[in-house]
This record gives sequence, C-alpha cells and structure tokens, in this order.
Amino acid sequence: MAASIQRLSAAGRVLVKRNLMKTGSRMKPLRALSSPAVGHVALNVPETKVTTLENGLRVASEDSGLSTCTVGLWIDAGSRYENERNNGTAHFLEHMAFKGTRKRSQLDLELEIENMGAHLNAYTSREQTVYYAKAFSKDLPRAVEILADIIQNSTLGAAEIERERGVILREMQEVETNLQEVVFDHLHATAYHATALGRTILGPTHNIRTINRADLVEYITTHYKGPRIVLSAAGGVLHDELIDLAKYHFGKLPARYKGEAPALPQCSFTGSEIRVRDDKMPLAHIAVAMEAVGWSHPDTVPLMVANTLIGNWDRSFGGGVNVSSQLAQRACQGNLCHSFQSFNTCYTDTGLWGLYMVCEPSTISDMIHYTQMEWMSLCTSVTEVEVARAKNLLKTNMLLHLDVESKYSETPSGTPSLPFEPAGSAPPGSTPICEDIGRQMLCYGRRIPLHELEARIDAIDAQTIKDVCSRYIHNKAPAVAAVGPIEQLPDYQHICSGMFWMN
Repeated sequence: MAASIQRLSAAGRVLVKRNLMKTGSRMKPLRALSSPAVGHVALNVPETKVTTLENGLRVASEDSGLSTCTVGLWIDAGSRYENERNNGTAHFLEHMAFKGTRKRSQLDLELEIENMGAHLNAYTSREQTVYYAKAFSKDLPRAVEILADIIQNSTLGAAEIERERGVILREMQEVETNLQEVVFDHLHATAYHATALGRTILGPTHNIRTINRADLVEYITTHYKGPRIVLSAAGGVLHDELIDLAKYHFGKLPARYKGEAPALPQCSFTGSEIRVRDDKMPLAHIAVAMEAVGWSHPDTVPLMVANTLIGNWDRSFGGGVNVSSQLAQRACQGNLCHSFQSFNTCYTDTGLWGLYMVCEPSTISDMIHYTQMEWMSLCTSVTEVEVARAKNLLKTNMLLHLDVESKYSETPSGTPSLPFEPAGSAPPGSTPICEDIGRQMLCYGRRIPLHELEARIDAIDAQTIKDVCSRYIHNKAPAVAAVGPIEQLPDYQHICSGMFWMN
C-alpha cells in the first residue's frame, strides 16, 4: 500500500555561521525543436478550460481523451504562511490528510485507493500545498470525492498525530543525508534571513514535537478558502462534469475570512553566507545565488533563458568539451567539479538565480572564479548564436515536460524552478499536465498557452540577456551556502569582488 499513497517534501537544518551584507535589491543537452515545430505542437494541444465557482474556487481542466486522469487540489498555502512558532504545520497537515476522515478510517482509505488501482499523492512547498490522485477516467467522481473528504473532514486524531511526529522526525533524518537539500535550505536561510522564506518546510525539531491538533485546525480554517484553491484535472476528463463535482463537494468551502485575509509575508533578500565546514567529507557542496524575480515579473523569461545558457553538467554525462555551455567545457577540460546545476527558483514576489556545484576541495576557488566569469559574460558579451541555442533548448524542455509521466519533482529548494519543470523520460500521461495547470493557475491566475510563452521566448535577444543579467547579477552581493571541506572557498568579500569586471 505504501506505493499508492506518497508524500514529497524538503527538510530542515541547523545553521552554523553567518556573515551579512545588505543589498538593494538539471537537464542534459537535447536536440532542439525548430520554432515552426513548436508552434505546430502548441496549436494542437487541447484547450484548458477554466471556471470559477461562487465561492472563488477555480476549476481548470484539459481533456485529452485518455483512459486515465489526474485530478488534484492546488492550494495557495505553504510554509511561507507560517511563523516561528508553527513552522512545519503545513507539512504536518499534509501527512495527516491520509490518516483517516469522519467517513473513512486510514485502512478504509488505503483499501479504496488500492481497489481503484489509483494513486494518491501530496507535497508541500514554501508557497503551495498539493493533494492529487491518479485514477481511471471512469473513477473521476470517486477521486474528487476522496480529495474533498481528506481536506474537509480529516479527523486529525490524537493517536495519529503522535504517530506522525515520529514519521516526520525520521523523514528529517533521511533528508539530512541529501546534501543538495541541506545546502539549499541553508541558502534560503541566509538569503531570506529572519523571514518566512528562510525557514524550512518541515520546521525545526522542537516544533514537530509540539504541534497539536489546534495548530492544524487553525491552519486549515485560516488558509483553505475557496479563492486560494484550484481544482485541476487532465487526461480523460469532461469539464462540465468536473464543475458539477466541484460544486457538490467544494461548494460549501468558505469564500471569505472572518477578519482580515492573511497577507503574503514580506521576505527581503540579504547578501550573506553560511559555511558549515566538515573536512571529513570527500566533496564540497556549494550554492551561490542572487535575488531574482517572482513568477509574473517581465524579467522571469529572460532569466530562464540565462539559466539555460549556463546549463548543468555532470561527469556521468559522457560529454563536456563539445557541449554548448562554456562553463561545462571549462569544467570538463579543467576537471573543476564533479557536477554543477544552474537554477532559477521563483516565488510570488522574489526568487533565487544561481549555481549549485559539487567540487573537490582543491578546485573550489577555480570553479567559483570561472562561474563568475560566465555570469559576467552574460552581462557583457553573450552572443546571438548562444542565445538562440538556449531559447530552442528551453522550448524543447517545456514540450518534453508536458509529454512525460513522472512523480512530481521539486528543486532542492522545495519549489519548482520553472512553470514547466523538465522531467525524466517515461510514457505520456496526465499527471504533468495536471501539475502544469494547477501550478500556473496559482502562479499566474491562468494557464499561459505554449504559443504565447514561445513568442515571449522568441522576443529575447542577446541585448535583452545583457540588460536583464546586468540588473540582477552584475555588482550584486550574493547569498552563499557551503557544506563540506570548504577551507579553500574564497572569503565572502572576495566572492563579492568577482561579481563585477573592472574596465
């Protein structure tokens, strides 16, 4: 039964060292599709239909005529809406959703899902909580009813709460072994110092041990409101049927708050660093990032292209000297690192744009140097040929994502880095489409058509990249998080000095 009900999330860390400076403000290379091919595909995708109920809940679906479907609830509530006292509540609540309702015991729920041949899944990020089910299309009504039951009628029993404390604490220990997760939690902690985005999704150990039923109920009643929820579906789904199901099962969800609606907590970026030195570790894990922009900002797409220009690389790729990324060529020829990954993590009103690297202790300084050289080249000397190649690769990755079936895949930060997150190869299915619809409805208030996004990408040229990167990269104080044998990591002021070129 464990394979049928799953959860995905990031975890919490202990901070070690901090220096502060205020400041103002994974994918392999693939053969790119030509622009006409992208346009042809975009014009033949099924329509995304959107309807808003009287209580503000939005229903969005795409009918592709499959025999299976994915349906889920995308909720505009994550760890960002927590405070120091209740940090970890959203993730704890996600665990409790599968532990029984007033209508179904945990055993009843598990048996019903398994007998349907369905899969029930959930995850929590810094800004979103998601519950979704994959089932046969004929079972869409049952899947919607189960989702409605678990978010509106969970018993949140005392015994189950106590049992889940241990589960979450073990989950925290497991994630501690994932150094990429560790580094990205440190990166958020230093970049968004003393704000909601700086806290982890799982929360600190003390909170996990003390969160109670009242905390969970308060979170639900505060945030699970109609206007903050999207019912998304894809595969073999009829939109009119989905509307009727939504009205019946979610029509009583409150649309208004008794008092003031909770505002989006403000999170200011701080140029700073966290270093956790451990010379017993074989490799150094380092992330360097600048403050970027939120989902809806006009500079988001140029930063996506810039992210693709830097790319990523791993020794296991079997290439390097012949790939398009200049940094990958340098890394391969100079044996600078074991791997690197450029990332562009967006939130509602801010974001992190940077690079994560895994290095031998002796190559850290050189890898930092050449990374910053490539960043400065984005600001000063990137060519039209390089930008054209990156644009085609970005469009290809978006289309490939919508053509594959996979479990939801988060960035190490716990938040998708693109609205169309690339995934691994697998048979076509409805889940990535459903995720794409739900995520974009929360991020943009609509689903951006592929041809519109393609046009926005095509409008970018080398000068656009230079202008945008100069605004967010050149002469900016970055956030730095490093774990491992990092004695040779340059000091923070030296790293800052590499963020501009002297003429």
